[in-house]
Amino acid sequence: MVEGQEDVTWDDWVAIAQACERLGFEALFRSDHYGSVEGFGERGSLDAWGTLCALAAITSELRLGTLVSPATFRHPSVLAKNAVTADRISGGRVELGIGTGWLEAEHRAYGFPFPPLRTRMDRLAEQLEIIRGSWADGRFDFAGEHWSVERLDARPKPVQDPLPILMGGAAGPRGAALAARFAAEYNVVHPAPEDAAAARERVRAACEQAGRDPATLTFSMMHAFLIGADEDDLRARAGRLGEWQDGGVDIGEKRRSWLAGTPDEVIARLREYEAAGVERVMLQHLLHRDVEALELIAAEVVPAFA
Repeated sequence: MVEGQEDVTWDDWVAIAQACERLGFEALFRSDHYGSVEGFGERGSLDAWGTLCALAAITSELRLGTLVSPATFRHPSVLAKNAVTADRISGGRVELGIGTGWLEAEHRAYGFPFPPLRTRMDRLAEQLEIIRGSWADGRFDFAGEHWSVERLDARPKPVQDPLPILMGGAAGPRGAALAARFAAEYNVVHPAPEDAAAARERVRAACEQAGRDPATLTFSMMHAFLIGADEDDLRARAGRLGEWQDGGVDIGEKRRSWLAGTPDEVIARLREYEAAGVERVMLQHLLHRDVEALELIAAEVVPAFA
């Protein structure tokens, strides 16, 4: 998972995607932000769905998706069409991650409304209704408080039936309930193992309340990592991370709160999340030009979970 708003260029995206395919990673996800989350105004961001459509055309096996697209950025019909376009270009390799939107500064900078969270949740719920309806066969009507569509039969339909929807957050009551209705996957961000287990239980309960088999909703997490073949390699990479975030990196703290350390340490940490019920992991690759880190994960970490 790459934070595309932190000055990831098109050449960078090509190199990342090529490395992911060569090394056998299942999927490449990207954030959907227009402004730096780290607060660096000089860093640029290519549009998430424009990027995914382009990557879909130059890859052959890699799955592609957003983690996640804010419901505040796009009309639901536009977002549904974006996802279908990428799915068609890729031959059925796209996943739509969608959420409420949270970074107020970028909304104000780009002129997107940023209402209170309750309203953003309302808008997200309506977006999910319209997106799912636009992908279904036949005409579709929806009249909501924020959006309406009339006799919509959006064509073409996705290659995948259904195209996977991914939702994420803290698995609060409303978010978990929406996921139980609409999502193929629920994702939590940077949890401790015990927090992941608690969120997994809340999602399971929401599925049961909705009459859905909890086993049909994949539970995943996105987590930052810092890896080194040995201590010297780990310290060198920590130094580069410190330069990237304009601040020092405490390796001991990262070992406690991230997926950090040597490959054996990262594997042991991932085993804790596996025991907590996490089924898929999106590794947050902050040093996006560091292909060697991906090579180390592919060679030393991934085989432990094959």
